[in-house]
Parts: sequence; C-alpha cells; structure tokens
Amino acid sequence: MIISHNPYNGDEIARFEELSEEKVKEALEAADRRFSSWKITPFEERSKLMKAAAKELMKNKEEYAKDITLEMGKPIKQSLSEVEKCSWVCEYYAENAKEHLANELIETDAEKSYISYEPMGVVLAVMPWNYPFWQVFRFAAPALMAGNIGVLKHASNVMKTAQNIQKVFERAGFPANCFQSLTIGSKKIEAVIRDKRVKAVTLTGSKPAGSSVASIAGEEIKKSVLELGGSNALVVFEDANIPETVKSCVMARFQNTGQSCIAGKRLLLQESIEQEFMGEFVKQVKELKSGDPMDSETFIGVLAREDLAEDLEDQVKRTIEQGATLVTGGKREKAYFEPTVVSGVKKGMAMFEEETFGPAICVTTFKNPDEAVELVNSSAFGLGVSIYTEDAEFAAKLVPKFDDGAVFVNDMVKSDPRLPFGGTKDSGYGRELSEHGIREFVNRKTVYFNKF
Repeated sequence: MIISHNPYNGDEIARFEELSEEKVKEALEAADRRFSSWKITPFEERSKLMKAAAKELMKNKEEYAKDITLEMGKPIKQSLSEVEKCSWVCEYYAENAKEHLANELIETDAEKSYISYEPMGVVLAVMPWNYPFWQVFRFAAPALMAGNIGVLKHASNVMKTAQNIQKVFERAGFPANCFQSLTIGSKKIEAVIRDKRVKAVTLTGSKPAGSSVASIAGEEIKKSVLELGGSNALVVFEDANIPETVKSCVMARFQNTGQSCIAGKRLLLQESIEQEFMGEFVKQVKELKSGDPMDSETFIGVLAREDLAEDLEDQVKRTIEQGATLVTGGKREKAYFEPTVVSGVKKGMAMFEEETFGPAICVTTFKNPDEAVELVNSSAFGLGVSIYTEDAEFAAKLVPKFDDGAVFVNDMVKSDPRLPFGGTKDSGYGRELSEHGIREFVNRKTVYFNKF
C-alpha cells in the first residue's frame, strides 16, 4: 500500500494499492501493443491530441494544482504556474515536432541519402516529486509526439498527481495506453527496466538513483537520459545591477521552497560589493511570506517530507560548525524550514560541496573573475550557472570557461521548451526539451538510395 500525506499538516490524502508483478506486465504488454499503431499515427493527428492535452491542462488547472500542493507542499500559486507551463510544452511540441523530426537530407555520392528519425517504443520515465507535473510533461510531450509510448513510475508521495497526469492524456482523447502511470514502489523499477518491451529509460532525481538506473539500463543495452542534482552558482560581479540582481537571486534560490535541482544554491559575490548586496538580499529573504501552501499569498511552504527538513537542518548546522556564519533563519518546525542565509562559506564546507535541497543558501566571496570561475567549476555538479554583470562582452568571454550545461547571464537558470536542458558531471547526461530533447528517444536511421 502506498499512502500519500499532506506535508503541511500530516493528514492522509489517499491510499493506493500497489500493482502486482502480473499487473505491471499486463500494463507493459498493453503499452507495447499500442506502440504498433501509435508509431504510424500521422503527425497531424498526434498534434491535434497534444493540443487537446494543452487545453485540458488549462481548463482544469485548479484541480491539478490543488493536488500538487496537497501532496508535496508547493505554494498554490506556484503549482498553478507549473501546470500552465506544462500546457506550454504540449503546445510547443504539437507545433514543432514534425519539423524537429523531418528527414535530414545529406549530400553523398548516392542518388539520395538522408537521416530519418523514428520512435524507439515504450520509454520508462522515473520522476521526482519536486515538480511533479513539469518533470513528467517535459518528457511526455516530446516522447509521445515522436511516436513513443510513455510509462511513468512517479515518486511515491505524489501518486495522486501521477494519476492526474494519466487523466490529462485520457481526457484529451489519446488512444488507451499511450501513457500509463504505474502505481509501484522503487523496488519494482529494475524489473520494468529489464522488461524486453521497455526500450529506454529517463530519470530525474538524485545521483544514487541515476547511477542505479543507468547501470541497469547499461546491462540491458538500453538508452538512458539522466537529469540529476545541481549546485548552481549565482555569480555577482561588482558592475552588476544590484537591485535587479538581488530580486533575481532571491527568486532563483527560494521559489518552490528551494526544492529545485536548478536553483541557485551557492551565492558568489565579488568582495567589493558584499556589504551592499547582502544588506538588500537578507532584507528581501526575511520578507518572504511563509505559511499554508494553500494560501495564495504564501511564497515559502513546507518541504515535501519532514525528513528532508531534518536533512537540511543537519547540513546547515554542519556548515556553521565548520566556521561559517548564520545570517538569518536556520530554525525548523516539522517539515517547515525558515528561509536561511549562511555567509563565510568556503570550499570544503557542507553547503558548498553538497546539494542543498531547501530554502537555504550559502554565500562565498571572490576577488577576481578567475577565482569566480574556479569556485564555480570546483563543484561536482554541472547543471547551470548564472552570472550577473552589465558588461556583455565580458560575460561572453566567460561563458566557455564554465563546465556547466547552461550559462544564464543576468537571469536565473530555468528550463524553456525551446532550449535544450541538461547537465554535466554529477548532474547527468543527455538533454531534454527543444529539438535536442525530442531526438533523445528516436532511432537515427541512415537511408541510402542508389541506381545500378
């Protein structure tokens, strides 16, 4: 039995009967059978259905957002925004998938040669709770538009949300079994990956989970895409627009109650502006409204589980014991953790080296650009970095020096359907979104015509 609880008040939301091994096999068989017809469904029909999914998301966004908030504690306004963004990604691929996957003509000595992009089959998605709609839809929209079939193993604390996602596609009119949510725990993932009907797997989650899934997929010679953790740096140079940069950095760190792989977790300030920047930054952090996630005025809710808040509390305490200074926050009450700022953080300290998943940020100073680049690249993660400067030419020269999968100048790192998304190092491999994302789960077929 899988039980969903409200992390804000501890109330039980729903109970879900876990599928038996036999039921899982039946679901995979149904998915495989559907692939035989879905893969030859014209793009025009797929597009029509995906646009219907986009409309369904907007039509019933309050219903879906409410369940997100109840299950994992995201403030309701942010849950609504998440559902709306899912509608956007559906619209994007409905309008662009055919062009992204059009045959690519290649001039050779043949009469005609080209690359075609053809679907792989049933793709398993192992997804996390922190963006329980968005993480799934940024996989599902391109995968289905490419002609693949989606099978979801969602995080156990958001099973109602998982059912809602399947409901979106059913309400939109997709053929049965184009997208299924499997109500199973993590112990059954391996058997699903190894099933011959599953052709590939994508995971968004932690490094240990990614390593496990990738190793199993590797043994089976199956494609995998991993979007793992991050410890993004927010690098503020002395010529930055301080008022605008402060607002951007507060949002980058504290939206979704800090539970985001792409959140700015390490604030790197050039020494000459530390005092000015920190005064306004700390002021705005203290002004963030905490409270009931169902209250439309709440910006900081609770963490998705109490043990996550306990882990964050321990991480902050260890960092302070290592010599850092608590500037504000640091207190925990069950699953709630105060917005927290810790300064004087150096390499080797817990919050600098580890991923900080919650509303806490560490502050480090640097003297010059070379030191800033070294601090950014010293992380084991490589998802993204934000740099703030008024000098565009200076920023452009810095971009190639960073190891990360994304560099954002004067903005927070964020995912956009039009741009590829993914990391390097311990942040994983492969890309989601844009034409690069839709081509992750296709067979690139070489086609060669000649005459005798």
